[in-house]
Amino acid sequence: MCGRLTLTHPTEALAALFSATPGNDLPQVPNYNLCPTQDVPVVTSDAGRRLRAMRWGLVPSWYKTPTDGPLIINARSDTVAEKPAFREAIRQRRCILLASGFYEWSAGEGRERLPWHITRADGAPLALGALWTPSGDMATVAVVTLGAGPNLIPIHDREPLVLDPADWPLWLGEAGHGAARLMQVTAPGVLVSHRVDKAVNSNRASGPELIEPI
Repeated sequence: MCGRLTLTHPTEALAALFSATPGNDLPQVPNYNLCPTQDVPVVTSDAGRRLRAMRWGLVPSWYKTPTDGPLIINARSDTVAEKPAFREAIRQRRCILLASGFYEWSAGEGRERLPWHITRADGAPLALGALWTPSGDMATVAVVTLGAGPNLIPIHDREPLVLDPADWPLWLGEAGHGAARLMQVTAPGVLVSHRVDKAVNSNRASGPELIEPI
């Protein structure tokens, strides 16, 4: 599961990396504790790539308001083509959610939750496979997740779909059909992780100290 993000790469760098036209309402950088319901930077492709802001937490078409049902921040790869909330979006509205890292929690003693910060080993931004849907005057997004691979299985049993640059055109629908084959766990060594302070367990925490190793 992917439930909290960090965003420290400059907006201009993200736009250049994807050759995308940036919007005027992109999330403020840096953010060391980006939470569901906040805006996240997303790349879409429709007559050109756009870097735009979307609310993290997909709102299905039958919701009358964003709070009419459970908060949907992730979409499981094994059921994404079948679930009514996702099946149209996974075919027609795939996108890439950009982050610098994400937090995950492992089990400690008793009910203790131990936070970890996960990034790419090469320091590049994370390109997370996602899907989106329009909802009134806003767009909302959910991250596709899979069973954890060798990078994260010691920490948690789920991981987000991390796309390599060569896969971006296919996921965005620019390179034809067959995006389903991209829904595979991240190769060993691509991601690195380190323990961080439990201060990040609060969604109100902020500041660069949240990602400092302990």
